[in-house]
Amino acid sequence: MSRYTILPPGPSGLPIIGNLHQYDNSTPHLYFWKLSKKYGEIFSLKLGSTPMFLISSAKLAKEIMKKQDLAFCSRPSLLGQQKLSYNGHDIGFAPYDDYWREMRKVFVIHLFSLKKVRSFSPIRVDEVSRMIKKITHKATTSQITNFSNILISLTSTIICRVAFGIRYDEEAHEKKRFDEVLAEAEALLGSFFVSDFFPSLNWIDKLIGLKNRLDKNFKDLDEFYKELIEQHLNPNRPKSMEGDILDLLLHQHQLILLWRI
Repeated sequence: MSRYTILPPGPSGLPIIGNLHQYDNSTPHLYFWKLSKKYGEIFSLKLGSTPMFLISSAKLAKEIMKKQDLAFCSRPSLLGQQKLSYNGHDIGFAPYDDYWREMRKVFVIHLFSLKKVRSFSPIRVDEVSRMIKKITHKATTSQITNFSNILISLTSTIICRVAFGIRYDEEAHEKKRFDEVLAEAEALLGSFFVSDFFPSLNWIDKLIGLKNRLDKNFKDLDEFYKELIEQHLNPNRPKSMEGDILDLLLHQHQLILLWRI
């Protein structure tokens, strides 16, 4: 905070906790919108020991995200994100540095090039076709259709086929396992960890069981990743695993090891 001589306007908070007692976690977008109406297009909050600056205009958004993007492109280091990303070693949560730039090259050139994305088109078409048939069947038999569940299943199935070369049956144990682990990871990434805002009170995360949930989810994900890697390294692997995202990453890893030798 000593770097800032003049802070943007914002609601006054309390000692230690700042504005945490005022924060509306259920509808944060409405909470921020109301503050923007009162304090203007740029205002500040303090969540525990963490200062937060918010902008609410297209002009400032362009300034930050386009003209000054190098100054704002890194993400804050939060406990859940760091744990599940192996201390920021994925492209989503890695800080903007040489490592991130090398990762981006791998993604742009080898994983998500136009040619590669188009090669996955048959998978997307097949899964959307399956979804439409499923919805049609439910409609003709007068069954209740939960579109949220169907779309979530569509997304996770496409991810599995594109990234892992595997299509799990909807009722299979592995499909349920993947969906449960992924849903828990999403919940933890959006969870409020006390230690992110009050580092000296990190024991509270352990007391309420949130830290144990995070450790268990990390372990479950890590085991899932290891199993997939072992399957891809098996000479007798299914042909569907050839050329998927994980296969390409393993190939790049082998090239790096050979280059170091």
